[in-house]
Amino acid sequence: MSSLHTEMSAAARANSLSEVLRRSAARHRNKTALIDGSKELSYREFDAVVDAVAYSLEHNGVRPGDRVALLSRNNWEYVALVWGSARLGAVLVPINFMLTAPEVAYILGDAEVSIAFVQPALAEVMDEALHSSGLGSVPRVLLTEGDSEASGFEQWLHDAPGGWEAPNVPDDAPVRIMYTSGTESRPKGALLSSRALIAEYTSCIIDGGMSVDDIDLHTLPLYHCAQLDCFLGPDIMLGATSIILPAPDPAAVLSTIEKYSVTKYFAPPTVWISLLRSPEFEQTDLGSLCKGYYGASPMPIEVLRELGERLPNVDLWNFYGQTEIAPVAAILPPAEQVSAAGAAGWPALNVETRVVNDDGEPVPAGVVGEIVHRTPQATLGYWRAPEKTAEAFRDGWFHSGDLGVMDEDGRLTIVDRKKDMIKTGGENVASREVEEALYRHPDIAEAAVFGVSDPKWVEAVVAVVVLKSGSSVGETELMAHCRSVLAPFKCPKRIIFDDQLPKNPSGKILKRVLREQLAVDA
Repeated sequence: MSSLHTEMSAAARANSLSEVLRRSAARHRNKTALIDGSKELSYREFDAVVDAVAYSLEHNGVRPGDRVALLSRNNWEYVALVWGSARLGAVLVPINFMLTAPEVAYILGDAEVSIAFVQPALAEVMDEALHSSGLGSVPRVLLTEGDSEASGFEQWLHDAPGGWEAPNVPDDAPVRIMYTSGTESRPKGALLSSRALIAEYTSCIIDGGMSVDDIDLHTLPLYHCAQLDCFLGPDIMLGATSIILPAPDPAAVLSTIEKYSVTKYFAPPTVWISLLRSPEFEQTDLGSLCKGYYGASPMPIEVLRELGERLPNVDLWNFYGQTEIAPVAAILPPAEQVSAAGAAGWPALNVETRVVNDDGEPVPAGVVGEIVHRTPQATLGYWRAPEKTAEAFRDGWFHSGDLGVMDEDGRLTIVDRKKDMIKTGGENVASREVEEALYRHPDIAEAAVFGVSDPKWVEAVVAVVVLKSGSSVGETELMAHCRSVLAPFKCPKRIIFDDQLPKNPSGKILKRVLREQLAVDA
């Protein structure tokens, strides 16, 4: 086949994120796609904005494969940049807006971004990060602040001229780098392609009971692939309506559900609990809400029962996964919420899951092992980290690092994390990163960081430290030190002082023993 025919065939068979939106815009032209305050876009209007974003990126020198940084809370421009960068074939780098300037600088420098988009409230952090990463000359574009009528972003946009066509982006080309908390002191960049994301959207739609008639409320950060790719992406693929809020403030969530007759909402258990405890809960008409989703940590059984009593018409799903699987890997359906409470659920539609021993061999039902996956949803690998990629992909399977057990029927339950990760308030925190921050203090001899059960955060970050001889540093000073180098959600909620840390014969700190001791002392 000639190169021309090959190119024409590829264009006709294109199936990137760009095509996902184009098809929805063709099917649902005048239907509302996005609502963000006073900004409302139909699918046809949103598709035109995405064209303008792609053209403007190209006009400013961005080429397919270049990295585009985005530091912002949720807004309509965030969504436009997700699809606009994908339409050009650029690689979006969403950044956690709670990170400090040094943490942002590491991501910017590692990704070698070509342009940066930032909300005005975060511009100081972005400017400091660009400067310290050696990228001070990179163009910086301001987004909307609040519900303003105009922004630097809208002034930056140029309508694509007639005849302009976006390049054909292969469906297995990277369109996103999602930096994971990982277990290392520095985050890793997981590369996600359109093929992986579309396969994941399909899993969510089928196993999550989603439909074109959904009116979905998005309040969790879009830098998380849970909100972005388990819910917003499937909504756009289906042609559903998405409402954007900057944060999961309980009063705003409840009033928005009532105002727009929201049918579908996702949040970690901590947010669901905050809604139940809100004084506005009983005074708000929540009759439209019929689909509820949670993830990041198991829902306490008492809260499940309370949700069932106070929102009896809401079906619940538990989504378990990780960034590298784009992210959903297993889903627990509504009928099993109480009977299988605490379970991650069944492998999703496009995911094959096993539990294996250290040799990669499947273990029998009921036996704990590492969770591994085969799926088109999997990451292409870690950005510029071939050794870590090879370590994750062994024997033809992606190794999750989580420990789990399967029952006789194939339902998965997470037992522990092989990677020592803390999930606090829906956020991932690498214990090693917090430990290294503590070790920067001159009076710390040893430190162990781990998560403990907490009624508010579900899991709280706790540190046990051993001071150097003669030191008298206290908890207040150490807390202030942590806040100076870490995002607030990563900082310990409690610091405990001890004379020594329990260790095994090889010298490894036994965090399990520390957890048990803490439980006894509580």
